[in-house]
Amino acid sequence: MDSFVALDFETANRKRESACSLAIVTVEKGKILETFHTFIRPPDNDYDIQNIQVHGITPEITEYANDFRVCFPEIYKRIKGKTIVAHNESFDRGVLRKAIEYYHIDASELDLTQKWHCTYRLWKKVGLEPTTLKHCCEHFGIQLNHHDAISDAEASAKLFVIYQYYLNQTKK
Repeated sequence: MDSFVALDFETANRKRESACSLAIVTVEKGKILETFHTFIRPPDNDYDIQNIQVHGITPEITEYANDFRVCFPEIYKRIKGKTIVAHNESFDRGVLRKAIEYYHIDASELDLTQKWHCTYRLWKKVGLEPTTLKHCCEHFGIQLNHHDAISDAEASAKLFVIYQYYLNQTKK
């Protein structure tokens, strides 16, 4: 799979619709072609301190950011019809699905019921332990600023490219 997008969301609180940061990395022929990042104003700009401690994004950072509804056309353009990769795909797919539901956006063409490629599960399946993003990146020498959406999405993209290379080598 030469072309895909890797994405990563950060959330403001425990509610999945509370996306506050998103990065989408476009990969063509195994190389990162483009990186997109946006801060997103979550509903009521409401944050839990635990989330702020994890990613460092505060209500002040997103106070004047666009909400998900305004960001969605750009997101849609970047992911529609693409193979999607995330390190913990159930979390990121869940954030996207819940934000779409919260804002009553028709995104039926995206078919969010379909699972994406999950680098966590792919590496676990071949026996790498543990398979947290941090540990996978350490194992493969990938630089990571964990819980920075851009860094996490780029790391997921690189892990997927390495996985594809690994699969090709084991088939020979």
